[in-house]
Amino acid sequence: MTHLDARLRRQPLTRRTVVKAAVGTALCTTGIAGKSYRRALADEGVRAQILAIPGAGKGNPTEADMEKVGELCLRTQNRGKFAGQTVTFMGINNPGFHDNVFRPLCRAWEDATGATIRWIDVTQDAIFGKFQQATTTGTIEFDVLEGGVAWEGDLLGGGLALAMPDWVKQQVEIDDYVKSLQLPVGTWDGTLYRLSIDADTHLFNVRADVFADPDLAARWTSSGGAGPWGIPTTWPQVQAATAFLKGTETNGLDNYGIIDVCQPGGGFSWYFYASRAAAYVKHPAERAWLFDPATMAPRIDNPGFVRAVQDVVDALPFEPVDQLGADMGTTFTEFLGGQGTMAAWWGDLGSVVYTYDGTVFLGNPALQVRFAVLPGAPAVFNAGTGEWDTLPSGPNVASNTASGGWGLYVMQAAAQRGVGETAWDLAAHLGGPDLSLWLSCYPSGMQPYRYSHFDIDAWVAAGYPRDHVQSYLTATRAAYDTPNVAAEPRIPGIFRYYIAAEEPLARAFAGEIGAQEAMDAAAQSWDEITDQLGRDRQIKAYQDTLLA
Repeated sequence: MTHLDARLRRQPLTRRTVVKAAVGTALCTTGIAGKSYRRALADEGVRAQILAIPGAGKGNPTEADMEKVGELCLRTQNRGKFAGQTVTFMGINNPGFHDNVFRPLCRAWEDATGATIRWIDVTQDAIFGKFQQATTTGTIEFDVLEGGVAWEGDLLGGGLALAMPDWVKQQVEIDDYVKSLQLPVGTWDGTLYRLSIDADTHLFNVRADVFADPDLAARWTSSGGAGPWGIPTTWPQVQAATAFLKGTETNGLDNYGIIDVCQPGGGFSWYFYASRAAAYVKHPAERAWLFDPATMAPRIDNPGFVRAVQDVVDALPFEPVDQLGADMGTTFTEFLGGQGTMAAWWGDLGSVVYTYDGTVFLGNPALQVRFAVLPGAPAVFNAGTGEWDTLPSGPNVASNTASGGWGLYVMQAAAQRGVGETAWDLAAHLGGPDLSLWLSCYPSGMQPYRYSHFDIDAWVAAGYPRDHVQSYLTATRAAYDTPNVAAEPRIPGIFRYYIAAEEPLARAFAGEIGAQEAMDAAAQSWDEITDQLGRDRQIKAYQDTLLA
């Protein structure tokens, strides 16, 4: 933990600390020599200013808001150095997120450095395919790539990225990253390549007001519901609550239970199914969960994975109409619209419910969202023995890292084009400590990924209700820190495996084939991919992942 992090935890952001910090900022910006405490005061002042832009509960930040934040967070030492250069950035263009946020945040950087950014916008379900096509054909036209940990087997193992310079490591303060982003993530053969701008994990996002409804509690008990009415902690409880809730209403909204992702999504829909499956298949005694580490034989056709498929099939009749057509964007908007009381989704829902235009939670304090680690399973399938294990510690809980978080990778091609330093300076701006906090607090597609992001007082000063943000940050840290993690295997082609599984999963959800048949088909495809990529190579890569 850095000195500044300790100060942030000890000292709430009050008007007095903001004024003190503003004095420090003035000293630094006028060029007066200052000691380290002046730098700390300047950082605190910047963070207080940016967290108030526009303030939680006020809806989406405007482009002008984002431009101001980018200006306040600018740390580049290369003013005017890159005049006339163009650096190309390939990222995601989900409406209101990713590239659409990065653009205004980077205008101050362009003005300061003299460089121009060319943006290549790709939809999330197509970005891995676009990256794969570029690397296969050797036509890498981007200098900076927004990519996931899951791609590192292809990206770093293929020698396509440029090592991070030491000055970037210092500027972005990489020792502040949470444990799940520490080494070996972002490295290959001991060399660091990745600049993190996110850390992914799926949380269990819940409409807490529904599970605190006394009328529902009475109906639950009278209908023979098992145990007290409350937020489920296991997947069987999720199933029971989902069946019970259909046809009920709370605070003027129709209730549905869990909302599932059923449509293929370029590899990303796999993660929602995996969040269902993890508790059933990720045994705490073994790190491997997708493949047999000795042979690369797929495990996804075992009874634990099949059970998770059947759970989705059984829940769908109680989910919203046309849920079979739902992709991850659908479930995102459903939950924000109050149509669904439970969702496994990435952690940025915790900030978006209070900062995104059109959510039913803005200005409606009766609606309460709370957060938890993913539900557990009463028993976990032991792939080694072929038996279900009931653990003495209770239900098996497993965290799903779900791609490991977005990062920025500077390509070797950037150096060949003479813009390697320019590309790293841009990446360092977007991954800077101050800017990263703002991106975590406001709609961006990012969630907290630094230890310094877990300062509850800073979020409260931004306008978040304390009980909300305490639930959100506590659950996020718990998901990161749980010892039983269904971790992302950084092996070549992993997204090819995920994409191959999505089609038979969708067919099973639609009732076209059975759960076992779907997973048998997926396992066969996975075996074929392994043979195409080279089984011995994949075995070594998977074993290296498990040893890391």
